Formats: sequence, structure tokens, C-alpha cells
Amino acid sequence: MILGLFVGALGNAITASIMPIFIGRAIDAVMESPPDLHGLMIASIVVAASQLIRSILQLGRNWSGETLGQRLERDIRDELYVNLLGKSTSFHDMQSTGDLMARATNDVREINLMFNPGINLVIGSAMFLLMPLYFAPTIHPQLFFIPLGYLLIYVCIVWHYLRELRPATEDVRQEFGQMNTRLAEAIEGIETVKGAAQEQHEVKNFWQAIVSWRDAYLAQAGIEARFIPLLLMGILQAAGILHSLLLLRAGAIGVGDVAAFNGILQMFQFPTFAAQFAYTRVSSGMASARRILELINARTELDQNVEGHDAPMQGEVTFEDVTFCYQAPQEQCDEGCQETGRETALENVSLQVAPGQTVAIVGQTGSGKSTLVKLINRTYDVNQGRVLVDGVDVRDWHLEALRRQISIIEQDLFLFSRTIAENIAFGRPDTSREEIEAAARAAQAHDFIQDFKDGYETVIGERGVTLSGGQRQRLALARAFLTRPPILILDDATSAIDSETEDKIQQAIERAAAGRTTFLITHRLSQIRWADLIVVMRKGRVAAVGDHEELLQKSTAYRNIFMRYER
Repeated sequence: MILGLFVGALGNAITASIMPIFIGRAIDAVMESPPDLHGLMIASIVVAASQLIRSILQLGRNWSGETLGQRLERDIRDELYVNLLGKSTSFHDMQSTGDLMARATNDVREINLMFNPGINLVIGSAMFLLMPLYFAPTIHPQLFFIPLGYLLIYVCIVWHYLRELRPATEDVRQEFGQMNTRLAEAIEGIETVKGAAQEQHEVKNFWQAIVSWRDAYLAQAGIEARFIPLLLMGILQAAGILHSLLLLRAGAIGVGDVAAFNGILQMFQFPTFAAQFAYTRVSSGMASARRILELINARTELDQNVEGHDAPMQGEVTFEDVTFCYQAPQEQCDEGCQETGRETALENVSLQVAPGQTVAIVGQTGSGKSTLVKLINRTYDVNQGRVLVDGVDVRDWHLEALRRQISIIEQDLFLFSRTIAENIAFGRPDTSREEIEAAARAAQAHDFIQDFKDGYETVIGERGVTLSGGQRQRLALARAFLTRPPILILDDATSAIDSETEDKIQQAIERAAAGRTTFLITHRLSQIRWADLIVVMRKGRVAAVGDHEELLQKSTAYRNIFMRYER
């Protein structure tokens, strides 16, 4: 494709140069006495044939440029999507969804446009700029200097133009991302916006983002409007006519040569007028490419470790002197989280969980309960200490093998805008309908699913917004039950379920927990009492460990929590 682009551009420029030269010869043939009809015929045939060949070459050049741009856009989208899925959760925690979508859609499209028509026109313009330097001296050696002077001035002006244009196009791309962020936040939080009657406030914020984007775009347009080569082209034409007429008056060239030379100079019109559009496309595409590379090259602590440990999991989990602080690079945490000014979520946590045990984790809000379980499947990586599964450091596991055998159901769960069956089978897309329904029955979801007109084929809204909180959580439980993970983590997963349904869910969880390691983050006393092991968290540390009766006797922190839940 690249070769076709260059060959098409070069052939287009050569055949475009042939036309004014042979038009000049045709003029000389007509001005002879008597007129040279044979020479006129040959010139006409050459002009017609050259333009036919030119059209074919131009078609090939445009096809190559379009194909190259489309393939590049496709490959960049694939690479960016895979790269984003491979980033750590801590990376995504710091990113705006709207800006990510702007980069993955609009910025990728800008790179396509950078190649076609952008670079396509730049290459074609370069060929048109070089042709007069070759053909003008064939008419008369002195005619070489006018196109040479124009070319040198043109290159200097374009270089300065691009230096001014680069920050302007970067600002446009940046402001577009901010505008997209505003829109995405308003849509994602539409319930909050409407619930607080803040529609007008959000419209005002979005309008301010649009104005900022418009101002950046107008600043770019102002630079484009000062494209000096448009003025330079007029000076070139005047100088070309004057020089050629002086040579004609001196008898150095003929009338046909004057026409041919000035026709050749007209080739500068294409790079002059096309450059303003082409270089804007290139500059915008380069700004978009930098934004995409910024994402792809962004440092992430997560390592897929494809050569790591991969074996059926037994379910033993060990925390060895674990310390974790959010957003703290490993090299900084060697001196401790406090010294880095980072938030310490967990500090010196040690805990041993045997295979098949059910562990209830309790504590006040912000005590580190959710953070603790998210270290097991490497949602986050520890900064100090180790988390081991079956005696193997989780960082030494093959990441996919580790996560495939651990299911986490969170309070803020996510359901896709797909059918109910597809949502339940998300972890095992090749499962049968009978297994899907069995998992739904175990999670007490089958009855309400059957109440829908399309049953398991009902398409639910993004994040399950068309379902109640209890229905969403039961679907998430069914998804977890279907995967049959050796380690099951329920992070306040029954908070939105009524008391009557809770009893049924409790029985389902007990059945699901049989033979597998289960972590329960909950405030429901029935689940806390039922656990084999209760871990009391306080300010990122393990305050006490034991069963219910034991902790009531020896742990003041647990008694306080238990009394608060009981009330």
C-alpha cells in the first residue's frame, strides 16, 4: 500500500508535468508557417494519453491511501482495546471514561484521516513541488531559479506553520476529550442529576466545555487563516511571467516555451492550496497519535505473567505482613506509605485461611475490608508483604488462571446491556441453557426472570438499570454460582435483598460455599454468625480473628460492631 501510494503520487506528478510541456509544443506547431499539423497531432495524442494514465495512477494512489488509513485505524483500535483491557484497575481508577472513549473513537479516526487524505496529499504535494525543478531547466537553465526560490521559501514557511499548529491541534484534542468527559459523566450519573434536579447545572457545565472546545478550534482556525504560501503563490506567478517574457524578448525562448514554463509553475498551486488542509490533518492526527500512545505506554503495575503458575486451585489463602497504599509506586513504598504521603489502606496484615473455610470480614467503613479481598485476585498488587493462594504468591500465578478461579460479587456490580442469559453465562459463555437456569434457581432469580415477557432472552439496560437492586444482585450471584469458583468473594452482595429473599439466598450461598473458600464482607448478623472464621478490621489492620462466640468474649471492637448491627 505504501509503495502504491508513492508510485501513484510520482506518476501523477510526472504526467501532470507532461501536459504543459506538450501544450507549449502545440502552440509552437500552430505558430509555424505553415502550421505543423503533424506536430500538433502528436502533442494532442501525448496530452490525452498522459491524462488517461494520470487518472489511473491517481485512482491507484487514492485507493492505496484509503486502504492504508482504514487498516491502520482497525489495527490501532484492536491494539488500544487489548491494551486497555490489560491495564490494572489502579490505572482505570485514575482515568475518565469519557476521555478514554474520545481517544478510542475520535482520536483513532483522526489518525485514519491523517493518512488519507492527510499524508496522501502531503506525498502528492511533495512530488508536485519537485517536478518544476526538473522540467523548468529543460526549457532554459535560468528558469530553474524561480521554482527553486519558491520551494525554499515554501519549506521554511510550512515548517514555521507546523510549529504554530502543533500546540493548537493538541489543545483541540484535549478540549474535545474534556467535553466528552462531561457528557459521559452526565449520562452515567443521570439518576443522580435528575434526583437532585440539577439538569440546568449540568447543561451549564457542558456548555462551558463546548465553549472551551470551540475557542480552541477557533484558535487553530486563526493559525490556518494566516497560511502565507497562498500569498506566495501570487508572487510566484507574477515573477514567472515576468522572467519568461524577458527571456522571450531576448530571443532565448519561444512563445510555446513561455506557455510551457508558466504551465509548469501552475503545478505549485496543488501543494499550495492542498497543504493548508493536508498539514492540518497531519498535525491533528499526530496530536491524536500522541494521546493514544500516552494510553498505550502508560505505566501499569499489572503483569499478566503468562508463564506463571497455572493449576486447579484448592482455595488456601495466606496474607503475610501485607501493606497496601493506593496509587503508590512500589519503589516509593519500600520506605512505607506514610513517607510517600499516600493513603494507607492496609498495614501489616497477616491472616491464614484454610481451603473450604467461610470467612466473614467485618469492620467500620474505610477499615480496609474490600481492599483486602481485592488483593487476592490482583485487582490491586500489594506494596509490601505477600498474598499467597495455595502457597504460591499471586504475582507468580498466570493472571488469567488466577482470576478464572475466583469470583467476586460486589455491591456496585456491573451487568452488561445484553440478554439475561448472556449476563449469567458471562464467565462461561459456552455453557448450556439448563446450567444457566440451574444457577438462576440457586440464586433465587428464576422466578422473576420468568415473569419477563422474553424470559432469559430479555435484554437488560447497561449496568442492569432496568432491574431492581435485589434482582441485579441475584443475577450476579447466579453468574458466580455458574462458574463454580474455588474461591468465592461476596462484598456486601446481599445488601439490596429483602429479608424474605435473604433467607433463600442465604441457603443458596451456604450450598455454593460448600467445599470452597468463601469471603463474606457483610453487616448481616446471620451471615456473620454462620462463618467459620471472623476477621475484625480496624483502620487497615486486623484487630481480631476468631469465631463468633470467641470474639464476643475477647474483642471489644467486635462486640461494638455486633451491638451496632444488632440494633
